[in-house]
Amino acid sequence: MSRVLVGWVTCGSQREARRIAQALIEQRVAACVNIVSGIESHYRWEGRQERSREWLLMIKTTGTRMREVEKLVRKLHSYQVPEIIFVNMAGGSVDYLDWVRDSVK
Repeated sequence: MSRVLVGWVTCGSQREARRIAQALIEQRVAACVNIVSGIESHYRWEGRQERSREWLLMIKTTGTRMREVEKLVRKLHSYQVPEIIFVNMAGGSVDYLDWVRDSVK
């Protein structure tokens, strides 16, 4: 049984976030993608401190689909170095976790 993961990806526009979310669902590599708007990111890039408005994708997938998610995000993303982070779900509703696994088979 494949482990269930949550992936985090930040996007520079709502349009980009929606395009990536739609592609992940259409390709069946993610069961669900939430788009969280209104986040403000602070970071250092090319030696300068930066601040920008971003949209956060919360991607529900499995360990067996993780690399496919990453590959598709890299293909569609505008950033030179997109934030792509995956964390294991420590637990959750068994029905929900089964639904995630079934959705990305």
